[in-house]
Amino acid sequence: MAVVDVINQKGEKVDSIDLDDLIFNTEVRDHLVQQVVVWQLAKRRRGTAATRTRSDIRGGGKKPWRQKGTGRARAGTNRSPLWTGGGTVFGPHPRSYAFSIPKKVRKAALKSLLSSRLQENKLTVLDKIELASPKTKLFLEVCKDVGLDGRKALFVTAGKDELLLRSSRNLHRYLLLPCEGLNVYDMLRFDQLVLLKDAVPIIHERLG
Repeated sequence: MAVVDVINQKGEKVDSIDLDDLIFNTEVRDHLVQQVVVWQLAKRRRGTAATRTRSDIRGGGKKPWRQKGTGRARAGTNRSPLWTGGGTVFGPHPRSYAFSIPKKVRKAALKSLLSSRLQENKLTVLDKIELASPKTKLFLEVCKDVGLDGRKALFVTAGKDELLLRSSRNLHRYLLLPCEGLNVYDMLRFDQLVLLKDAVPIIHERLG
């Protein structure tokens, strides 16, 4: 078990916590992380790109000129892909880019990133965050006190915290996610991972 200090919102050590080695001290497998990132981004693609084939374009019913005797190449329609204003050949059509990967791969990628954050000293465990009101200024003061001033950080809470969400949602350097929303792509986007103490048991249960 890895033992990590727990600090309060003033940046003072108040406790310590054991982190499961099966989750926070595993082999870092970059290829699995890459697979999961590609999977996540593929699911987010809208897939609405569309082009018109010759059958979708108005006109083109009449043969432009007779088949023989004009000296020109034969033509059956002025909506041919060879003509200006004609249809597109093999163009994109609306489709889903999503594909599936095993749940074990997704879990292994999460464990790899959690282990990497711990090994690189980019993981912080906070006791709790208590704000008097949903003010961005108050949230920024907490970030400064715990050493996150100027850094990009991902905060993971046990559940949806409306007060913290409203305090941080207009800050592009910080993102607040509940445990069930923890994912590989967002972890890679931020330099520091901040776990609230009550979120750690839930992560153990989810990935253990």
